[in-house]
Amino acid sequence: MEEYVTHDLKLSVFFCDAVYNGRKSFEVRRNDRGFQTGDHIKFIPIKPGATKQEDMYPDHPIKTQEYVITYMLNGWGIENGYVVLGIKKL
Repeated sequence: MEEYVTHDLKLSVFFCDAVYNGRKSFEVRRNDRGFQTGDHIKFIPIKPGATKQEDMYPDHPIKTQEYVITYMLNGWGIENGYVVLGIKKL
């Protein structure tokens, strides 16, 4: 059985619908977590610029979903230290 890591990642509420509906099937991130193909992602919706704690973490159905990293791209014009993750809803 393969081992995988589950990453909890903050995601701007402005992108949540596109990821949740499958229109955005990638994520660009700093590769500071040792992402690997097969790892899982749980997104935490955030509202950038919110000043109150209760406004910072809006409710969105993406909170109940889990995604798998299907592909990783670095180099090839991607800034050093960053990675493009291909993702798919589980």
